[in-house]
Amino acid sequence: MSILNPHSTIPKKVATEDDLDFFYLRKKGIEYIEQLGGKLWTDFNSHDPGITMLEMLCYAITDLGMRMNLPIENILASDQKSKDIASQFFKASEVLPTSPVTALDYRKLFIDIDGVKNCWPAKHKKTVYVNCKEDKLSYDYKDFTEVPRGFKKQFELKGLYDLYVDFESNKPSVIKSVKEKIREKYHANRNLCEDLINIIKVDEYPIKICASIEVDTQADEEMVHALVLQALDGYLSTTVRFYSVQQMIEKGYSSLEIFDGPILENGFIDTKELMEAELTSEVRLSDIIKLIMNVPGVITIKDISLGNCGDGEPDANQWLICLKEYQKPVICYKSVFNYNKGLLPLNINKSQVQVYLDEFEAAKDEATAFSSHNKELKLPNGNYLDTDSYTTIQNDFPDTYGIGETGLPSRASVARKSQAKQLKGYLLFFDQILGSYFKHLGQVNEMLSVSGNLTKTFFTQAIKDIEGLSELVNDYPENNDEYLTEILFKQLDNNIERRNAILDHLLGRFAERFSEYVFINKSIYGTATDEVVLKTKEDFLKDYKIVSKNRGNSFNYYKQPNSNLWDTDNVSGVKKRISRLLGIKDYKRRHLSDSFVDLYHFIDSDNQLVYRWRIRDRENNIILSATEEYYDTSAANRELYFAVLQIIQTREYNVEEAFKNGISDPEVIDNIQIHQADSGRYSYDIINPLIKDEDNADRIIAKRYTYYDTLEEVKQSILDLIYFMKEVFTEEGMFIVEHMMLRPDVSLTTVNPETFLPICTDECKTCEPLDPYSYRVSIVLPGYTLRFANTDFRNYMEKVIKEELPAHVLAKICWVGHRKNEIENPAENELLQLENTYKAYLFAKTGLNQEQPETELIAFIKSLSNLSNLYPTGRLFDCSDENENQFEKIILGKTNLGSL
Repeated sequence: MSILNPHSTIPKKVATEDDLDFFYLRKKGIEYIEQLGGKLWTDFNSHDPGITMLEMLCYAITDLGMRMNLPIENILASDQKSKDIASQFFKASEVLPTSPVTALDYRKLFIDIDGVKNCWPAKHKKTVYVNCKEDKLSYDYKDFTEVPRGFKKQFELKGLYDLYVDFESNKPSVIKSVKEKIREKYHANRNLCEDLINIIKVDEYPIKICASIEVDTQADEEMVHALVLQALDGYLSTTVRFYSVQQMIEKGYSSLEIFDGPILENGFIDTKELMEAELTSEVRLSDIIKLIMNVPGVITIKDISLGNCGDGEPDANQWLICLKEYQKPVICYKSVFNYNKGLLPLNINKSQVQVYLDEFEAAKDEATAFSSHNKELKLPNGNYLDTDSYTTIQNDFPDTYGIGETGLPSRASVARKSQAKQLKGYLLFFDQILGSYFKHLGQVNEMLSVSGNLTKTFFTQAIKDIEGLSELVNDYPENNDEYLTEILFKQLDNNIERRNAILDHLLGRFAERFSEYVFINKSIYGTATDEVVLKTKEDFLKDYKIVSKNRGNSFNYYKQPNSNLWDTDNVSGVKKRISRLLGIKDYKRRHLSDSFVDLYHFIDSDNQLVYRWRIRDRENNIILSATEEYYDTSAANRELYFAVLQIIQTREYNVEEAFKNGISDPEVIDNIQIHQADSGRYSYDIINPLIKDEDNADRIIAKRYTYYDTLEEVKQSILDLIYFMKEVFTEEGMFIVEHMMLRPDVSLTTVNPETFLPICTDECKTCEPLDPYSYRVSIVLPGYTLRFANTDFRNYMEKVIKEELPAHVLAKICWVGHRKNEIENPAENELLQLENTYKAYLFAKTGLNQEQPETELIAFIKSLSNLSNLYPTGRLFDCSDENENQFEKIILGKTNLGSL
C-alpha cells in the first residue's frame, strides 16, 4: 500500500524545454491548424507553403529558446560597464553581514582595530533602588533607609557593558588612543537600548619560567629561542588570526557562515577559533613542556620550573599557577632560557632573536593585508552575446517566394509582386511579435536588477532587414525603438501593475512581503494605491543594504557634530527599516511639527475662532489653499488630506493627454478643474469627484491662487503639483527614544532625583517590571497625518513596529500633535516641546561619556512624560446614511467625541 507524501514541494525544474524541440513545435502547430481550419486545409506535407511558414516560425522560436537557455551570466551581461552583472546584484558583503549583535560579533569588531589583540565584553552591574511609597528611584540604598521594608525594591540595569581589552602595547598614550577608537567603533555599531560603560585593560600577572633546553646540532639556536617565545606568547595570550574569503571556503565554511556577523576591514575571523581564544584561568607546567618540545630543533628539556615573579611572593605550585578573572599571564624579566648542543652551552644573540620575532610579526601583518584585500566573492563574468538581436524570418524563405533579400526578378508580373508584398506584410506581424520577445530577453538584466530604473515593462524593436519595408508600412520608426514601443504597447503596458509584480519577485528573494501593506493602503489611497505601493517597494529595495544589515542597531550619539544629530539620517537601523516598510518618505531626525502645511487660525466676522489651511512647497511658496473656514482642527485636517488624496489620484498620463487634445473652459481632468479668468489667464482647483453639481459650493475643496498666461504653464504647474504630492510632500516621521540613554550617570552613586524617569509602582502591589530603562523605547509619531489618523493604519503600524523591534525591546507608542503654530501658545504644543528639548539634549549629550547634561535631561524627560495620545474626533455613526463620512467613525478607545 502506498503512503501519500503529506508535504507539498515546489519542483526546482519546471521548464518543459518544448521551446527547444523543433519537431514538437511543428506537430503542435499542425494540431492547431487542424482545429481551426481542418475542413478547408487538409494537406500538411512539407511542400505546402503554409507548413513552410510554420516551420520558419518554429525555427525562430527554437532560436529564442536556445538564447533563453544560455548560461545566466551571458543573459545578464551588458555591453555597458554601468550595467554589468556586478551592478545588478547586491554583493555578498553587502547583504549577508549584519551589524554586531552577540558578544562574539563585538569581539570581532574590536579585534579588527589596530592595537587590540583580544577582548571580552562583560555585563556592567548597576543597581537601582525603588521607593514604592513615593515612586522614586535612586542609585544609593541609603536614600530609602526610612522607607518600610515592604515598599523597597531594587533592580539591575540591563544592556550596559564593560569591555576588557588585551592591548598590543603597554604605552599609556597608545592605550588611550586605542580606547577612543574602540568607543567610536562601538557607538557607530551600538545595539538598540545598549551602551558601553568602561574599557578596562586586562591585568597582567607576571610569571617566571626557567628552562634548560638541548637543541639539535644543526639547529639555529636563535631561531629556536624565537619560536619558543612565540609559542609561549600564543599559549599565555591567544592571538586571533584573519583569513581571506577563499581561505574560509577552504576551511569548509559556506558563504552564509563566512559573512555572518559584522564585515571587518582586515578579513574574516574563524568563529570557532575566536570562541577558543579565551583568557586562560591557569598556567600548567605540563602544557609549557609540551609546547617547547613541539618546537622544531628541540631535542629535550633537561630542566624546567614555573613560579611567581614578584618579590616576596610565596612560591607557587611548581606545576600550576591559578589566575583571577580577566587576568593574563606574562613572562617576566626573571625568566631564564639556557640552550646547549650536546655538552656545549650556547650564547643566544638577543639581537638576532629580535630580528626573527620581527619577521614573524611582518609575516602576520602580510597575511592580514592579504585577507583584507580578498573579502569579496567573485561574480561570474558573462560574455555579452547581443541576445536581443533579431533578423526577419522572411530572409530564410526559399528564393521562390520572392520575399527575401534578392526579391523577385524584374520580369515578374505586377500580380506576382503584389502577392509577395501581401505575404511580406502578413509575415511582418509575426516578425514584430518575435522581435518583441527577443527584445524582452535583452532587457532581463535591467528588469531584474536591484538597481534598475526601468519605467516600462513592455519592449519591442524595429525590424530593419526587410527588403522594401517602406512600401509595406507608413511612419514606421526604424531608428526609434522607444517610440515604436509606445505606439504598439501604450494601451497594453500597465507598467505600475507589472513593475509591482517584478518588485514582488525581487523582494521575495529576501523573504520580504508587502501584501498586507497593500491591503491596508487600499482604503486610504483608493485608485492611487498601486503607484504609492510601487514607490514604497522601490525605496525599500534601494535601501535594502541598510535596512537589512542595520535592522537592530541604534544611532551614533557619541562626539557627533550638531549637523549629524538633527536634520540628519543618523538614526537607528530599526527606524530606517520600519520607515521603509511603511512607506514613510523621510526618516530623518527633524522637526516633524515644521511642516509643508500651515494650519492657521483667526477670529471670523461672527467672532468665532476658525481655522484654514494652506500648503507650501520646498521654496516656501503657497501652492494650495483651503476654500472655507473650519471650526476645529480635525475638520481642517480631514479636508486638507482629502484634497491631497484627490491630487495623488490624478494621473499624469491623463493630464498629458488632455492638453494634447485641447483644453476647454472649464476642463476637468480626473480631480482637477482648469478654468480661465475674464482676464484670459488660467488657474485650476481641486474638486470633490463625488459632487457632480458644478454649482454646489462644496465641489471645490482647494484652490491654486496663481494665474498663468499660457496653458503650457498650467500643465507644468499641475504636473509639478502631482509630483510634489506623490514624491515630496509628507508630514510623517517618528522619534525612537531609548530610555537607557536617559539614565543618570552610572559612575556616580548620588545623583539628582529629577534626572530619573518617572515610575508608577502602585506601591509594589503588582508584579509588573519596575525598571523603566532596560530595553524600553518610546516611539512618538504625529497623529494628525492622513495615514496616521486612520485607526486601521495605526493598528497595522503598531503591529509592524512590534514585529521589527528586537524581541526583548518593549515599545510605548504615542500618537501626538500638533503642527508648529497650530496652537497659539508654543508651550502647550507637546510635539514641538518634545522636539526642542530632544534636540537640546542631544546637542549637550554628544560631547559627554557617562555624564548627563542635567538641565537638558530633566527638560526632555518632562516633555516625554507629558505626552498624551491624539485620537481622531468624530460623531456617532448614522446607520441609515450610506454616505456617512468614513473619517468620523467612533471606535471605542480609539476616538475622541467631538463637541456639538
